[in-house]
Amino acid sequence: MSLSKRSVHTLLDLVENKLSCMQVFDREDARELAILEHARRELCSLAGSERSAKAADVVPFAATLRRAGSPAAG
Repeated sequence: MSLSKRSVHTLLDLVENKLSCMQVFDREDARELAILEHARRELCSLAGSERSAKAADVVPFAATLRRAGSPAAG
């Protein structure tokens, strides 16, 4: 099966979006991160794009804030 360049770039964008939102809490998350990074490398090689040289940054979320009116922990 052959994918168009447009489809490859769309998939690459989706994988990069998922990578940028991920937080690793356990082994399962780390495994998913490794799978997504591998998929990103494969898609970059298919696309033959300059983005292949750029490493995907995993951006951690800020600490979760308490909503007003919710009980404080501890």
